[in-house]
Amino acid sequence: MAASLSFRACAARCLIAFAVFLGAAAHADAARVGVLSNRFSAQTAADFNARITGHTFTALDTAIVVPALKTLTDAFDVILLFEDETFANSRFVGDVVAAYANTGRAVVIGAFYDQDRSDAAPVNSPHGWGALEGIDPNTTDGVGTPGAARTLNVATMQFHVLTRGINSLTSAKFAGGNQAKAGTTVVANWDQPNARGQSDPAIAYRITGAACVIHVAIAPNYPVFGIAGTDFSGDFHRAWRNAFDFGAAKCLGGSVDTAGPGAAAIPTLSSWGLALTIMLLGAIAALTLRRRASGRTSAR
Repeated sequence: MAASLSFRACAARCLIAFAVFLGAAAHADAARVGVLSNRFSAQTAADFNARITGHTFTALDTAIVVPALKTLTDAFDVILLFEDETFANSRFVGDVVAAYANTGRAVVIGAFYDQDRSDAAPVNSPHGWGALEGIDPNTTDGVGTPGAARTLNVATMQFHVLTRGINSLTSAKFAGGNQAKAGTTVVANWDQPNARGQSDPAIAYRITGAACVIHVAIAPNYPVFGIAGTDFSGDFHRAWRNAFDFGAAKCLGGSVDTAGPGAAAIPTLSSWGLALTIMLLGAIAALTLRRRASGRTSAR
């Protein structure tokens, strides 16, 4: 009788732990993402809400108003920052987004961020991104987004959370034009070199102290004005989802390693995988306890 009660108590504890874990995992994985841009922030947030599960997206128009740091830290777990055409507020927006990143919350940037970077082509009349340029992953190649086609180099892609489930990605003209900084981890490059004839990072991130800034070098607002399968194709929304997943996890557990074609589609251990592991360990512990109790009964 005592053995049966011990077994039931152990099983109950395992189930409770499993339920608590699931609740915690669901909370940890879901991110409130602030979508900051001078144009198309609302449309991009709407598209991502419709096509990317597990996170929620809220638009903030930065064309005129620069949000306060407290506004960002209170409302968002991750920020997506991009622009469409340069704008005078970029330096002030960059300062507050850098301060946000330095609180330990991840920032994701996308094209056309590079057009307003201070080292962009003079034709863009760049305003700079202030303090954010000190912690972002890439400089421009001196030209910025060049308007040329880009195809993801899957053969040399790294095995990482940021490349999970990505098998292809193309852009007709709104991607690329960057060069990785020292200290940046590049997990995927474009097939095409940048304007300096060097590798053009497609997906990269850089950790500086508490700050993690992730760069997905394609326009996040592509679906607003582009045609899927023509202007862009492949695992577009998966690439962005991976960035928000990684950012929500505070850029931990990347598991970088060399991968061949298609290898990045193998997932890392997810919350469900961890939960199943906990269940398995609990079942083994309960079975061991039951066997020990049975052995003691037989010995009598």
